[in-house]
Amino acid sequence: MRLCVLLAGMVVLTGCATGMPMGGRVIASSYRYSPLTPAAAPRAPLSEPAPSPAPQKQKQKVRPPPPDAREDVLAAARGLVGSSKVRLAGRTWPNDCTGFVEAVYAKAGVSFRGANLSRDNGVTAMYRYARTHGRVYTRGRPKPGDLVFFRETYDQNRDGRRNDGLTHVGVVDEVERDGTVVVIHRVKRGVVRYRMNLAKPSLRRDPRTGEVLNDMLRAPGAGKAPVLTGQLFAAYGSVLPETAPTQVARR
Repeated sequence: MRLCVLLAGMVVLTGCATGMPMGGRVIASSYRYSPLTPAAAPRAPLSEPAPSPAPQKQKQKVRPPPPDAREDVLAAARGLVGSSKVRLAGRTWPNDCTGFVEAVYAKAGVSFRGANLSRDNGVTAMYRYARTHGRVYTRGRPKPGDLVFFRETYDQNRDGRRNDGLTHVGVVDEVERDGTVVVIHRVKRGVVRYRMNLAKPSLRRDPRTGEVLNDMLRAPGAGKAPVLTGQLFAAYGSVLPETAPTQVARR
């Protein structure tokens, strides 16, 4: 048993695995889901030493993204929608959710490397980067280009329990009038757009209009219901300039 735990802990900067929306195959319109982990909690092992002052020095060395970084990230993310592989500017990135985010953020000069602790997965490393070099938040309206973190989208440690912490990440594409957030991310079938409505996290479709509010993010297991994006939401992360500065004419 100890050997299995050690082998699982050696996985560093791994990606994620999520399914595809079930569409018409989802009969029920709402689900109940009770996670075992907090809403936004990297699963640092108990044996992990306390962080040294080094990350503070690293924070000072990180070059801030250019003013138009958001536009670069969004253009890259939107350009990959429908692709089965994560390939930008002649470079092929890891074909998972973290590879997708790394690729589009690289267009803005942002690298998440070096932000992880020894046993973090790639999603948790990005969460730590956002917390150190920007901000992590759970309330309010996200901005297009921000990161979106999800928890327990699959059984990463394969122990049959919902205790995996942060396991999936995407990029905010837009926020619709009703508050539904459109997320671009990499899943098993490629780079796609999913919807997420945190006001109605357990509702698949709006009963009045039939519009999709939350896509399925975790496939149903044996005897278990599918789990929706709003139910697995953990936090947003912002490391890009809020808005591009505007020039004021001098008189």
